[in-house]
Amino acid sequence: MTSAQPPHLAAALRHRGYLLSWWPWRALAYVLTTVPIAGVLSVGLLVVGAPLLAAVNAVRQHDRPVSLPLALFLAVGTLIVVALAPLVSAAVAALERWRLGVVDGRPVPARPWSGLAARYTSADAWREAAYAALLGSVVPLAYWVYLLLVLVDLMLVASPWLAGDADQVIVVWSTVDTPAEAAPYAIVGVLLLPVLWYGLGVVAAAQAAMARRLLGSAGDTAALREVTRSRARLVDSYEAERRRIERDLHDAAQPRLTSLTLQLGLARLDVPEDSPAARPLAVAHEQAKGLMVLLRQIVHGIRPQSLTDLGLAGAVRELAGEATIPVTVHADLDRPLPETVETTAWYAVSEALNNVTRHAAATRAEVRLARAGDRLVVEVSDDGRGGADPARGTGLTGLADRVGAAGGRLLLASPPGGPTLVRVELPCR
Repeated sequence: MTSAQPPHLAAALRHRGYLLSWWPWRALAYVLTTVPIAGVLSVGLLVVGAPLLAAVNAVRQHDRPVSLPLALFLAVGTLIVVALAPLVSAAVAALERWRLGVVDGRPVPARPWSGLAARYTSADAWREAAYAALLGSVVPLAYWVYLLLVLVDLMLVASPWLAGDADQVIVVWSTVDTPAEAAPYAIVGVLLLPVLWYGLGVVAAAQAAMARRLLGSAGDTAALREVTRSRARLVDSYEAERRRIERDLHDAAQPRLTSLTLQLGLARLDVPEDSPAARPLAVAHEQAKGLMVLLRQIVHGIRPQSLTDLGLAGAVRELAGEATIPVTVHADLDRPLPETVETTAWYAVSEALNNVTRHAAATRAEVRLARAGDRLVVEVSDDGRGGADPARGTGLTGLADRVGAAGGRLLLASPPGGPTLVRVELPCR
């Protein structure tokens, strides 16, 4: 069963089939295209950095002061680098935002040129300069360490062929004379190849995360954070208002309607059947009973009573028992869940099972509830005909909106011919 395409490399690294996908090759392309950019920037930093390190080393070893020409060179060079950094980083940042699309499909808004003075006064410009400095210093160092690990592994793999020469071959910390002695090292080297292939993705993902953090707008990040907080406040306010309405309906309207129904029932017993008032009274009694059933359904729709009485696992098992096909429930919930999460998860299972019953032509279904770190994972699968499409109805779309309002996400896998899997992930903060 296929899942949704990961939006970026960091998400793809968590998928089981990462090594067999196109993502490692995209990571390789991102790393290879970084090499010339980082190389040019590192040469520029070395022009000032190498003499500075040499001067510091001389002072530490010989306890001699720095000569005046060298001090002037370092001071002027540092000033030139600082003065050129906001200008050079503008071109580097524009290229990096475009290149980031190789491993991250999420767009990074470009910053329009706002004048020369703004390059030296805005925080965003100096964030770009910081990224250029890291690209010319930390990134090449990380690449050299990774390249060294690759060369060591290739030496392990090639050691049986190298050991066939007349000279002795040193493999890591041992000396081998024959291909048979080198064979265990070669096996270890072959087993490490997938690890290094995966490690390349980790290096590329770390660089991409650094680029997104420094090249993204600080203002946009703050605005997005405030939108997230505002949405959380709205959800909390909705839940508080929902509980108030539920309490008012349950404690005020429902008892009075029950009393009215009983009074009408008693009145029917006192009125003869041939009386002109008997039929209108019977109609009023039936309408009152229907209204009471409707009110119970409304209260149940706001927050199912089974959630309060049985908890999420018990309420889902009750849903499974009401389904028209066999439904198996697997629940692994070791800690209490927030009320909002429980309600959203219950509606997700209810809507998914309703879709299975109405559209899937399935013979059985399965529901899984589990905690994965700080998230609740809800999966509903069936053996039906598949082909579920949110565009053909409002059920899945409305469910996705409800899950999104709770800060979660909904994933759907439903190839033609089935099976179908609906996966809901909800944060349990």
